[in-house]
Amino acid sequence: MKSLMQAVIAILVVCALLFFAADRLESAGSKGNKDTITVFNWGEYIDPDLVKQFTEETGIKVVYETFDSNEAMMTKVQQGGSAYDIAVPSEYTVEMMKEEDLLIPLDHSKLPNLQNIDPYFLNLAFDPGNKYTVPYFWGTVGIVFNPTKVADHLTFTTWKDLWDPSLKGKVFLVDGAREVMGMGLNSLGESLNAKDEQLLRQATDKLITLSPNVKAIIGDEITPLMINNEATVALTWSGQAQDMMWENEDLDFAVPEEGSNLWFDSFVIPKTAANIDGAHAFINFMLDAKNSAQNNDYVGYSTPNRAAMDLMDPEVIEDERFYPSEALRDKLEVYENLGLEWLGKYNEYFLEFKMSIR
Repeated sequence: MKSLMQAVIAILVVCALLFFAADRLESAGSKGNKDTITVFNWGEYIDPDLVKQFTEETGIKVVYETFDSNEAMMTKVQQGGSAYDIAVPSEYTVEMMKEEDLLIPLDHSKLPNLQNIDPYFLNLAFDPGNKYTVPYFWGTVGIVFNPTKVADHLTFTTWKDLWDPSLKGKVFLVDGAREVMGMGLNSLGESLNAKDEQLLRQATDKLITLSPNVKAIIGDEITPLMINNEATVALTWSGQAQDMMWENEDLDFAVPEEGSNLWFDSFVIPKTAANIDGAHAFINFMLDAKNSAQNNDYVGYSTPNRAAMDLMDPEVIEDERFYPSEALRDKLEVYENLGLEWLGKYNEYFLEFKMSIR
C-alpha cells in the first residue's frame, strides 16, 4: 500500500510540474504575442519608416512578410502554419476568405481613425458594413505608354490601340489571368466578370490576334524597362504606372473608355492571428491622416483616406489618371469572386493565349 501511495504521489507531482511548465510556456507565448505582430503584405507596399515608427510608439515589433499574388497569400493563410496577424487581400479574395471562414470580424471601437476613410470606399459589396476589412489602397488597370515612341494617333483611351500594327513586338502585359482576360472581355464590350464559355472563347481569340504585338508577359520587371525606355507600352496597374512616371516624365497613363478594373486592397485580420489587439493598433496607426499621407507618398497608389488627402499635394489628388472622378469610377468594374470552376477556366484560356506568343 505504501508503495502504491508513493507511486500516486509521484504521478501527481509530475503532473503538477508539467501543468506548471505548460502554463509558463503559454504565458510566455502570450507575452510574446503581445510584443509582436506579423504583417503579410504585397512587396513594396508600405513605407518602412512607418513600420519602425509604429514599433517606437507602441513597443510592438513588426515581422513583415510579402507575397506576390492573392492566391499565394490565401494558400499560406489556409495552411495555418504562420500566425499572420494582418493580411492585405484584394476584394475578390476577401470574398473567398469569408466563404472559407478565414477572417476575424473587426472591432470598430478599436479603430477610431476609420472615420478618416471616404464613405465612397466603405460598405462595398464584397464586405457590407466593413465587418472584416479596412480600405488600404485602390486603383485601376490601364495602359502606361511613352508618347514619344508611339504614333501620334495612339492615345490608349481605347483598348483597340493595343492592336495597332505599329506596335508589333512592343507591348508588355502583366502576368495575371484576371487582368489580361478582363482586357480581352472589355475590348469586346463585355464584363470582365463574365461567366460565359462562349464569351471567354471570343475574348481569347481576340487576344490571340494581339500576339504579334506582345513582346512579353512579365511582372514587376516592367517598371525598370519603362523607366529606362527599354519598353514602349504596357498593361499595368495605376500605382505601378505612377511609379514609372515619377522616374520618367515622358510616360503617360490611360484607362480605356470601354471599361476596366477598379480594384481595392484592404487590411484584414486572419484567423491565424496571435495578437488581435496589436493588429487593430497597427491598422488604426496606418489610418492616421499624417501616416496615411506619408505612406501614399512612398507607395504611389491612390488612397481612400480623405483626411490624408487634405495633407497631400493637390496636383496628385487632382490628377484624374490616378484619382478618376466618381462618374468615371462608376463605369469601371470590381473583380468578383468567380468561384474555383470559373477561375480555372479563366486560367486555362489565359494559358492558351500565353502559348500563342512567339
